[in-house]
Amino acid sequence: MCQLFIGADESLWESQTRSIRIDGVVTSVRLELFYWNTLAEIAHRDALPLNKMITSLYFESLESNHDISNFTSFLRVCCSRYLSLIADGALLRNDESLQALDATTILEAESHRRQERLARYRSE
Repeated sequence: MCQLFIGADESLWESQTRSIRIDGVVTSVRLELFYWNTLAEIAHRDALPLNKMITSLYFESLESNHDISNFTSFLRVCCSRYLSLIADGALLRNDESLQALDATTILEAESHRRQERLARYRSE
């Protein structure tokens, strides 16, 4: 099992810091290349520049009253959930806009699958 993970391209876990302007303020975000690549894929799906997509996530999070004091962690979870939805077959890895999808249905099914997994793993 470990070889599956440690045998991966080492550049994927190298950190990169990028400057992003959010609401006129320049901030830096430090993520591993794996996450930058995933964020770029997500942005591509909605035909957005990466910085604009990240800024949109930031403002939508604020509008939803999320605590985004650790915005970098939020971005990592976004990437992980995106890939998990693909692995579960809830999303296809294609160029279809994410904004065009029925988010409510996808979120409900994701919650159900998560509860099933947690119940299975907790019983072991």
